[in-house]
Amino acid sequence: MLNPSKLYDQNTFYRAFERDLKHCKRELIIESPFITTRRMNALLPLFAKLRKRGASIVINTRNPDEHDGDYYFQALDAVTAMQDLGITVLYTVGHHRKLAIIDREMFYEGSLNILSYSDSCEIMRRVVSSTETEILIKFIGIKQYVGRK
Repeated sequence: MLNPSKLYDQNTFYRAFERDLKHCKRELIIESPFITTRRMNALLPLFAKLRKRGASIVINTRNPDEHDGDYYFQALDAVTAMQDLGITVLYTVGHHRKLAIIDREMFYEGSLNILSYSDSCEIMRRVVSSTETEILIKFIGIKQYVGRK
């Protein structure tokens, strides 16, 4: 059986991603090295709804200390806001992966910084496969930080 996948660009990604978040029931994992206030203002209300439904959320990003100037403060404020919602925030030095895993059933991977995208030419692939998703979770080494609900 072929694993269904679909490609998105910077103009189509967020609409699909937000639709999938509305159906997320148990778990969301996002890896995004950069965080901006503008993007978080759009995503935090969705994260709050997920948390209210009891879904766990794990964000893996760079430590705000790795950012300069205003980006430091934007990342710091966003991390605080996420932690206030009960979101687990992990830091990885030199982090550069961009992906999201939803309910261990599907994932997005590509070049778009999910928590900071602003204005660039990007690509994201959506893959629906619990088998491929588990392989990705094992590959990135985040399994010890997440658990099934």
